[in-house]
Amino acid sequence: MHILLLTDNFPPEGNALATRAFENAREWTNKGHKVTVITCAPNFPEGKVFEGYKNKWLSKKKVDEINVWRVKTYITANEGLIKRTIDFVSFMLSSLFFGLFTQKVDVVIGTSPQFFTVISAWILAKFKQVPFVFELRDLWPASISAVGVMKDGRVINFFEKLELFLYRQADLIVSVTNSFKLELQERGISADKIEVVLNGADLERYNPLQEKDESLADKYKLKNKFVIGYIGTHGLAHALENVLEAAEFIKKETNIRILFVGGGADRSRLEKIVRDRGLKNIVLIPRQPKNQMPKVWSLCDISLVHLRNSPLFKTVIPSKIFESMAMGLPILMAMPFGEATDIIEKYKAGIRVLPEHPKELSKKFLELANNKELVSTFSYNSLNAAQNFNRKKLALKMLNHLEEVIN
Repeated sequence: MHILLLTDNFPPEGNALATRAFENAREWTNKGHKVTVITCAPNFPEGKVFEGYKNKWLSKKKVDEINVWRVKTYITANEGLIKRTIDFVSFMLSSLFFGLFTQKVDVVIGTSPQFFTVISAWILAKFKQVPFVFELRDLWPASISAVGVMKDGRVINFFEKLELFLYRQADLIVSVTNSFKLELQERGISADKIEVVLNGADLERYNPLQEKDESLADKYKLKNKFVIGYIGTHGLAHALENVLEAAEFIKKETNIRILFVGGGADRSRLEKIVRDRGLKNIVLIPRQPKNQMPKVWSLCDISLVHLRNSPLFKTVIPSKIFESMAMGLPILMAMPFGEATDIIEKYKAGIRVLPEHPKELSKKFLELANNKELVSTFSYNSLNAAQNFNRKKLALKMLNHLEEVIN
């Protein structure tokens, strides 16, 4: 089988979309299938092309037996609606044009969150007369409304109609959460063509380290500190100013550090707040290469997940929880109670608190820092839970669905 996968993020980018795309494709090639990925020059989230890459019309390279085609796009940082939309549309057009030159394709997958990529996949599938698969990673455009980037109106209504059209056109929808499947069913999409394949972690790469990485711990003065780590995109959806406020409540606790690692649309504003308030208990580390992430995770005693208090976020499952589990980290989850918090409750892998409540969050910081036995229990449970979210098994589950849809 020849699988054509369209994704505007792919390693060396390290976000959830890039990671899922690569790890799935790698397992599919390991099973003897041919995979062609069409993506763009790596630039997320700063909008700067990574060293060693160029924004060329077309470049081809084999990565772990995956055929990676990188196409030229308009590149911008992960901020600003208009520029990001131009970025998305440019990838849609480039991936569509160069996708026409792929040969003997059996199935075309377009992955969200934004669905301009999915439009390209749908057209290519029609042209090649093969099944079209919509990999649903986010309820877009609802997600941009939830963070206040765009108000409800004619544009949102148009996008929602286009969204429903693509759902109906898909031969198979692969959802990353059960909540998304229920949402689509309520909107009239047949459950028969929706399959759920959760995110997971590469358990061969991520596993507990006995000690904090010495060089990083020395560099950022984290030795003998209790570290609560927020690792991932710093976006508008994450409401991270509340974490800074929680840190301010406990700034006299000299043994606790709040670690931020990553980049995104809100990163520069957060850095300014830290400077202006003189928050010495906040440690800021820039985005790190994917292959360094186990060392970065090793710095943490607790993994922090934080999202804005919006009903939409009851339906999402932040992918960082699975890497956290694989590293044996307790998870402190500050987001609307829903599918993700249910996972943490089910496996007793951490604690949850309502989002955008800095005072309550600061109390949880102290509770965890002062209770080694509780942290140890959560750590043990978290590591055990990781076996249920093995990326290799999940990739093969999705492969089974792809094989069914082409037969």
